[in-house]
Amino acid sequence: MKNLVILSGAGISAESGIRTFRDAGGLWEGHDVMEVASPAGWLKNQELVLDFYNQRRKQALSAEPNLGHQIIADLEAHFEVTVVTQNVDNLHEKAGSSHVIHLHGELFKSRSICHPELIYDVDGWELKTGDLCEKGFQLRPNIVWFGEDVPLMDAAMKEVKNTDILIVIGTSLQVYPAASLIHYARDDVPKYIIDPNMPTIAKQTDLHLIEKGGSEGMKELEELLLG
Repeated sequence: MKNLVILSGAGISAESGIRTFRDAGGLWEGHDVMEVASPAGWLKNQELVLDFYNQRRKQALSAEPNLGHQIIADLEAHFEVTVVTQNVDNLHEKAGSSHVIHLHGELFKSRSICHPELIYDVDGWELKTGDLCEKGFQLRPNIVWFGEDVPLMDAAMKEVKNTDILIVIGTSLQVYPAASLIHYARDDVPKYIIDPNMPTIAKQTDLHLIEKGGSEGMKELEELLLG
């Protein structure tokens, strides 16, 4: 089977009711993103950061995958599919996708503040001050905050370099380094971008633009791919 890589962003989860900070001019659910998504914000107000992600988890628990997520999962019957997502929710997994690379971390995981290799599932939706790793250090959300390295970037680049088809869906292509991934695909690889508000993109070979939302766009693309 051919390899197919999907680079997904917040747009695909919007239909499931999960918002992104870009919806509100740099505010994420009323908070300046640097207060809740940066190392400086964590040092300034740990309780605020923990509560913020607790509320995001609580919200995500009730969110369900939409048709776009489902079609992506269903493509595994026809392709070797890798999802490279900028999203921290687990909707791709809920829909049935089996190979998901979370570039910006995972909402339902925590990690040690001093030993980032120690990663744990969050039990339920709440992470509190006093929740410690096995070495006795506080746990923080396993989210890649602004100014931090993206540890899975190399793995994502490898997948894009080896893919036969690239799909970009629901991402502004403005957040780096994730936005650079499209440039690692070979020239002969067909590249499909699905977005109702088409992002600005440098000229690419074999580029196909589908100006629709996630579900509608994936439905159209599925028909194109499977003919």
